[in-house]
Order: sequence, then structure tokens, then C-alpha cells
Amino acid sequence: MIRKVLLEFIHESAHMQRWNDHIRPKGFTELDKQAQKMVIAYVLARFQTEESTGPVSWQAIIEGGLFEFLHRIVLTDIKPPVYYELMARHGKQINTWVLAELKPRVDCLGSDFYRRMEDYFTEPDCCLLEKKILKAAHFLATQWEFQIIRKLNSNIYGLEETEARIANEIEEHYDLIGVQKIALHKKANHFIELVGQLRFQQRWAQSPRVPETSVMGHMLIVALLSYMVSVIELKACNQRAVNNFFAGLFHDLPEVLTRDIVSPVKRSVAGLDELIKEIENSQVRAKLYPLIPTAWQKELEYFMQDEFASKIMLQGQIKKVTSEEISRQYNEDRYAPIDGEIIKACDHLAAYMEASLSRSHGIMSRHLRDGLETLYAVYQNKKIAGVDFGQLFDYFK
Repeated sequence: MIRKVLLEFIHESAHMQRWNDHIRPKGFTELDKQAQKMVIAYVLARFQTEESTGPVSWQAIIEGGLFEFLHRIVLTDIKPPVYYELMARHGKQINTWVLAELKPRVDCLGSDFYRRMEDYFTEPDCCLLEKKILKAAHFLATQWEFQIIRKLNSNIYGLEETEARIANEIEEHYDLIGVQKIALHKKANHFIELVGQLRFQQRWAQSPRVPETSVMGHMLIVALLSYMVSVIELKACNQRAVNNFFAGLFHDLPEVLTRDIVSPVKRSVAGLDELIKEIENSQVRAKLYPLIPTAWQKELEYFMQDEFASKIMLQGQIKKVTSEEISRQYNEDRYAPIDGEIIKACDHLAAYMEASLSRSHGIMSRHLRDGLETLYAVYQNKKIAGVDFGQLFDYFK
């Protein structure tokens, strides 16, 4: 079972401010950066699978992103030039120390997970292509941030050096077709820029909270929860675990076009929730899909449409099922399962954690209190496909 210590540790990234010696807007936390990095990694890996004969391991992309995220939380706020020099000189010793720090936090995910993480940081030949994709995604997300930072800090010394360093790192990855596409500042780049706006959309906008989280950061939390539950609790096949991660990562993507509409508003008028969903779908088709290759649109639609419905692909058609049925009958790659019920529970757990962590910092409002009471009442003692979500909610009661 996933433990509270790991969930709280991941949320520490929402406190970690990036560029904190520069003028910067909201949405520049480590959590948001890592979320944007994983969206970009999806874009780069998608291009790579279409244009290259070399296969990309989606599991290695997801887990490598998680490993690097946890690694970054441990090392906190080291300035990039210092960080890269330390890693160049003492990378082996630093990785050994980081792994020791992470072990008690990730033990709940099992020995196989820890072994894969250990191999990722200690075996030079492990996941070479996936590491390259993730590194490119990291610097492309940094470049996105820097374009904003530069406009706000025109008089700060050293900006030209920072800009050159980022550009040089990206140039080192021009052999990846996705980096070339993004560098042309065409549709793929516009997609990344549009999705990046979710870093500025605040969650629980009607209530003060600590830490504040954005829609973008929330999407990554849901994706990671969905993936960990899939691998550890559901014993999911590879495609099911991968689909659950990306369905979680993209579940709120339409909000970049409609903004976050809070649940009480959706429920205020009969049929309003369905109308909002219809508007979201039409906006996605009109404004989002034209920015990505046609071949991807069907996959994203599978992830995002009826995002909280469990479903499989059967003879080329989407079939709605339950997560219990997936575990019993369809837990195979050929069915491309998605556990919408699990993703919905992880979405609610993420919201519950957000409200609970704010309460632990002494900040509570009527909206947060109502959210805590309502969500706990729904998930108290509740199991979905054998996963004890009641226990996960009890961690933060």
C-alpha cells in the first residue's frame, strides 16, 4: 500500500520555488516544472515512436520522470550550474546518498520499484533513449520558463550566460525529431505553450491555501497516484499502467480552454455539467487538436473523453467496463485498458490532500472544510477494484 510519507514528500515540491533569485510569476514551483516536463516528454516520445525505428519504453519514460522528480526534491534548491558541476564531479556519491534518502520513502512501492530506480541512477547503459528524451524535456521546460523570466529580469546580471547554457543543452538533443519540431516554433511548440498556461491556473481559486497548487501540478499528482496504484495495487499490465498515467496527466487538459469550473457551479443547474463537458469537447477539437499530429488525436481523445469512465478497446471500438472487470478479464496490453474509476478516485484524493495539507499549515476556509467533509464521506471505507482508497483518505483525516 502507498504510504503517507511518500505522498507528503511528493507534495513538498509544491513549496519549492524555481528561479527564486529572480522576479517570477506564480506557477514557477518544482511541481509545475516537473508536470510540464512530463507533457513535453510525451510529445518527444510520440514523435520518436513515429519517426524512428528504435522503440521507446513508455514505462521507462514515466518511471524515469518519477525517479528524477524524487531525486530533485531531495537535492532541493541547488542552482543549476552548481548542481551540474556537482553531478559531473561527484555524481556517483551523490546518487548513492540520494538513493539512501529515498529508500525509506519508497519502500512501500516494493523492492522491484526500488531496484529499477537504483539501476536508473547507477547503471550507465540503463534507459539511454528515455533518459535523453527526459533530459531534452527538462531543458525545453526550462527554456519555456526562461522566456518569461527574461522579460521580467532584463537588468539582472548573467541572463545572457543562462540563455546560452539552455540553448546549448537543447542543441545537444537536436538528433531527437521532436526537439527539431519544437525548435521550429510551429504547431508542436504552440501545443506546449498552450498547455503551459495551466501552470498559472490556480486550484481552489476561491480559497487561500498553503501550498498553493496549479491545475498543471495537480495533473501530475493525479498521474503519479494513478500509476503507483496501477503498478502496486492493481498489478496492472504495462499498457494499463501507462494509459492510467497519461489519462491522469491529461485529465484536466481542456481547462486550458475553459478554466477550472468548480463542482458546486457544475451541479447548480440540472444538465449544466453535461453542457460544460460538451463545450469542453468542442473547444478541444477546435483549438487543441489542430496543434498535434492527426495520429495522436485519437489517443488523446481516448485519454480525455469520459475521463472518469473505465474502458477498453475491443475490436477497434471503445467499450465501457468497470475496473473490477478490467482486473478480472481485460488486464492485458491488447485491450489498452484505462481505469477511469481509479483516476477519478486519485483526482479526489489529490484534492483531499490539497485541503488537508493546507489545514495542517493552519489555513482553513469554508470551501476547504466542505471539500474535506464531502470527499471523506464518499471514500470512507471505500474500495475500488480491490484498492483500499478509504485507507489512503484516512492518512489525511
